[in-house]
Amino acid sequence: MNAELKIPEMTEDFEALMNEQFGDKGITGSVVKGTIIKITPDFATVDVGLKSEGRIPMREFGQNAELKVGDQIEVYVDRYEDKDGNIVLSREKARREEVWQDLEKSMNANERVNGVIFGRVKGGFTVDLNGAIAFLPGSQIDIRPIRDITPLMGISQPFQILKMDKVRGNIVVSRRVVLEETRAEARSELIKDLKEGSVLDGVVKNITDYGAFIDLGGVDGLLHVTDISWKRINHPAEVLSVGQTIKVKVIKFNEDNQRISLGMKQLEEDPWQHVADKYHVDEIYTGKVTNITDYGAFVELEDGIEGLVHVSEMSWTRKNVHPGKIVSTSQEVEVKVLEVDADKRRISLGIKQCTPNPWAAYVEEHPVGSVIEGKIKNITEFGLFVGLSDEIDGMIHLSDISWDKSGEEAVKDYTKGQDIEAKIIDVDVEKERISLGIKQLTEDTVSGALEGLKKGDVVSAKVISTDEKGLNVDVNGISATIKKADLSKDKASQNPDNYKEGDEIEAKITSVDKKNGKLGLSIKALEIEEEKKALEEYSSTNNSGSTLGDALGEALKKNA
Repeated sequence: MNAELKIPEMTEDFEALMNEQFGDKGITGSVVKGTIIKITPDFATVDVGLKSEGRIPMREFGQNAELKVGDQIEVYVDRYEDKDGNIVLSREKARREEVWQDLEKSMNANERVNGVIFGRVKGGFTVDLNGAIAFLPGSQIDIRPIRDITPLMGISQPFQILKMDKVRGNIVVSRRVVLEETRAEARSELIKDLKEGSVLDGVVKNITDYGAFIDLGGVDGLLHVTDISWKRINHPAEVLSVGQTIKVKVIKFNEDNQRISLGMKQLEEDPWQHVADKYHVDEIYTGKVTNITDYGAFVELEDGIEGLVHVSEMSWTRKNVHPGKIVSTSQEVEVKVLEVDADKRRISLGIKQCTPNPWAAYVEEHPVGSVIEGKIKNITEFGLFVGLSDEIDGMIHLSDISWDKSGEEAVKDYTKGQDIEAKIIDVDVEKERISLGIKQLTEDTVSGALEGLKKGDVVSAKVISTDEKGLNVDVNGISATIKKADLSKDKASQNPDNYKEGDEIEAKITSVDKKNGKLGLSIKALEIEEEKKALEEYSSTNNSGSTLGDALGEALKKNA
């Protein structure tokens, strides 16, 4: 059996039922139009068509607000009734609702909105968007980091809305997006009109060891360190700082890769254009040491004009020292111009030329042939260095120490710090050399003794001493040495121990060095010569029946 289900008809309107259930409370939290019916110094009473009126504090209308009874305004119904039974209305919240609606429209249309940065919060800043408070993240304030945001606060400027959440009351805005769009537009305009020789304003974006990158307003250019100034710059940071606004000139522009080379010094006259007319050879000028290297020092004569003082042109007497021990950076010095090459942008300078040459002065007082006194300052493998004055040294070569002793033997007779006499035998002022001699103080007896001797002569020699290297002998007062290899033609007989002090021997002269007083002697050479003569005699007397052995025997007996 089927039961019939009956549903009562709904004859009341749904809205009427809601009004009956909740009354005027249904409009709470919305914006409605109302009419001002009363104005007092503190409140404005507004009729919004509900069971009771509402009051709005006069401060919500702002200062100097022109209101009168009968004006219609939009208000926000905050609460249906307060403790006194009045409806709580708000003009500020009504305006805020209006602002939110306008902001939503701007965000949906991707339009910019104006706002004012007025405070700092964690991670960013607060922005007033005509009554609505938005959050500006620190990363969205500019294209590049900004150390001081103070100049951007309190002024109206455009922003782009990134996100809105009405339920939570959150708005996130960006100033960077606006700048990037503006930058892209400016970049297109700049690239279109850019050409070599253009003079532009730019901002230093980044500094490196080799130069600085300059923001020209949407496009970057490189300002190389050599194009910053005509004067020497070790690092761009000496002249530039990040964020600094400068004027630059486009010196090269590659349209294919849009690479731009910039210059600052090109905006000024090149000081090297008139350098040849201003700085003359052999004239003395005052400059400042700007840089010191191992090979010399750079001296600035004026802004952009530097010359090099080579280490060899720094001092007449101080040799083999680092330039930093003679001059220091920023020191003012007098320099003489030695050479000017404007094409190569080079000026050669000298410091020592500004003072008298002590070598020339010394030689003027002590010409060649003068006998001087000095102290041995150093002993080397090639001679003695003798101090002639506080600044000047002379050198005695090994060959000029003694007439009768070899260099190494002669040096043994002298010690560092010893006072000696010597004769000036040669002077070269340009090369700053003074040659001295000790043996020149006495007569050359050895040269006289050598006068009658020549290569190939056979002489008698007296053994003075022996060692493992050979024999030390005396020939008419001349000391000589016979090497071990020259003692005999036969290797078995090349033994110095076969001889003793006082032995008289004969040897052949192999060399005569009159300049150094040396003789070269050889017993071996004499034996070879005697053998050769014996062979010649044998050849000439072979028919008489004598043998070669007889001839050699006779030669050996004669030699013995």
